[in-house]
Formats: sequence, structure tokens, C-alpha cells
Amino acid sequence: MTDDFLKYQAQTSPHPLAMEVEKAEGSYIYDTGGKAHLDFVAGVSACTLGHCHPEVVSAIKDQTEKYMHVMVYGEYAQAPAVEYTKLLASVLPAGLDTTYLVNSGTEAVEGALKLARRATGRSQLIAAKNAYHGNTMGSLSVLGNKERKGPFRPLLPDVHFIRFNSVDDVENITHQTAAVILETIQGGAGFILPEKNYLQEVRKRCDETGTLLILDEIQPGFGRTGKLFAFEHYNIVPDILVIGKGMASGLPVGAFVASNALMAHLQHSPKLGHITTFGGNPVIAAASLATLKKLVQSDIMKQISKKEALFRRYLRHPLIEEIRGTGLMLAPILKSAELANHVILTCAQKGLILFWLQFEPRALRISPPLTMSEHEIEIGCGTILEVLNAYEQ
Repeated sequence: MTDDFLKYQAQTSPHPLAMEVEKAEGSYIYDTGGKAHLDFVAGVSACTLGHCHPEVVSAIKDQTEKYMHVMVYGEYAQAPAVEYTKLLASVLPAGLDTTYLVNSGTEAVEGALKLARRATGRSQLIAAKNAYHGNTMGSLSVLGNKERKGPFRPLLPDVHFIRFNSVDDVENITHQTAAVILETIQGGAGFILPEKNYLQEVRKRCDETGTLLILDEIQPGFGRTGKLFAFEHYNIVPDILVIGKGMASGLPVGAFVASNALMAHLQHSPKLGHITTFGGNPVIAAASLATLKKLVQSDIMKQISKKEALFRRYLRHPLIEEIRGTGLMLAPILKSAELANHVILTCAQKGLILFWLQFEPRALRISPPLTMSEHEIEIGCGTILEVLNAYEQ
């Protein structure tokens, strides 16, 4: 199968991992040879409840027996999407009560940027250096890495960049700025947390200038930090919330959330301000609903801080300089990029799945299913330490 995979399926890198997958369940992925691989990555933060969680699978099966795709987004009232958006509104702060369901995180970013420009009548967008918001043309425009987007220019005009965590740079937000878009926690940059009152200062400046604040919670959202969304740790509320990844426990999905009044701008002048065929798909909405219900009705999120503490306790080693991030969004920073690469590839041979971060080559990505057991955490960390100890000798 690997040869056909490399020949017929477009690749994103010269050397993909190319594991031949047979099945996945809980915290494990099983290859076609029957080997179990402990998953410390969860499909890059997507499989919130682990692989094939029975409640999610049941919701998907039930919905497929009723109907799947029936009409483009926004025309028919379909129970899974209606119930999901209603439940989501009930657990979000006031002002985040209307959800536009789309197909992916990057489409959600596109919709949020369009909404900000439409609602404010302004064109200027401000993003952060080393930001990652997706790979479609609008999302690429607010990506804070020149090398990654250079070959695809020209991109959106009037996009400017500030330093994440620089309060001084907040003054660059002006009455010409339609929106500031930030990751609540910078992902590709190395799981960088906002410092002190940084997000509060951004929020204050946006209010002063009539600028909309877009927070990208595609990665830290849905319980990964111990709260449903990471912005809840920082005593602020965005004007537009962008979500995706872990929203449907492994199915392709995204959304942007705003007030009803703000979202209404997409209905007129022109109408169909954003349109998507498969957004709000009932099968995916059913999976999203099952995921959200499980998160808010169980103690999964209450266990996150304890599980984070286990990772930090087990992963003490001279070759690990620090562990960035929070909750189950962690990035051990190693002594060198070469060492990080060695650890990721060697752990893969030993049955532990780790991954890279885009703009921090010394990092190990650790973003496991939120349902991972304490024993599984101990096993995986033991494998990392075994590889580090062997490298040190």
C-alpha cells in the first residue's frame, strides 16, 4: 500500500511517515502488521475523545441512517446542527451566540476575516509574527512566516504583523484596523502562552479603535487546556471565535462564532456573504454534538491539570530545556533540532507517536486524546526518556 500511497496521493513533504493504518481505538493506532502505536498527537489535536469513541461512533451511525447531505448550508433546519449550535451558545459567554459551521479551521478563518472586513468597512488586518491560521489564501496572508508564504504571493493586501506578547506593539492597532487575529496560544511557534495581561491589552485597544478581535482556538479549544476554550483563562471575550480540529473528535469541521448582530452582515450587501456546500453536514454535526455533550457533562476537563502535571513530572531530563504550553497542549523543547528529529523518529519505531511543530524545530508535539489514561501517559513518557538516555550515552 505504501508504494501506491506515494504514487497516487499528493504529498506535503519529501519523507512522509507512511504508516499503513489498519484501525484505531482509544489512545492507540494499529498498523497493518498488528503493532499498536500509542498516540501522543491525536491527529494533531483533532481526536479529542480518542479514536472511535463509542458515543461519537453511535451518533454518527444513527445520523447516517436518517440522512446525510440534503442541502447547502443555511437553507434547511437540520436537527444535529441546530442542537449543536444551541448547546455551544449555552456554554459560551454572551456575544458569542451564533455559529457558522464550515468544513475546516482554515475555512473558518477565511469566514472570520471576511466578516470583519464586511462589518467594519475597513481593510487592514493585523496578525502575529510566527502565527499559523491555515493554508488557504486568506489564512496564508495572516501567517507570520515569510518563507512559508513567499512562493504564493501576491496574497491579501493591507496585512500587518505585531509581536505576540509585545504590549508595545498593541499601539499598531488603529482606527484603520478591521480585525486583529491571534491564536490564543500560539501553536506552530512552539505552544507560546500569552503573558501577563497581553490579551487584555489587545482587547482594550480593539475596543478603543472599534477593531474586532478574532481569537483562533482551533488548536487549544474543546477542553485541551482544562477549560472549554483557552480564552476563558485570560478574562477576555473575543468578537469572533474560530474553532475546529477537536470539535468533532476526528471528522473534518470548523466554525466561526460571533454575535447574531455581527453575523447578520453576511446575509446582505451582498447576500450569501459566505457560503459553503457541506458546512453544517448533519453527520459531522452529530459527531460535534456528541463530543461537546461528553465534554460538558463529564469530568474529562477536570482531569486535564492532573494529567499535565504527570507529563511535567515524568519528562524531567537534562536534554529537555523546558516544557512549553499548558494542559494537554505541551511542547518539550530539546537541546537541538537534530535531537528533536531523532526522538520523534526513534519513538515512532518504538510504538510512540510524536510529531513536529512548524516554526520551532527543537520541539516535540504532545497533544494526546483528552481521554488518555495516567498509565498510558507514564508508558509514553518512559519511551521518550529511554530514547533520550540512549542518545546521551
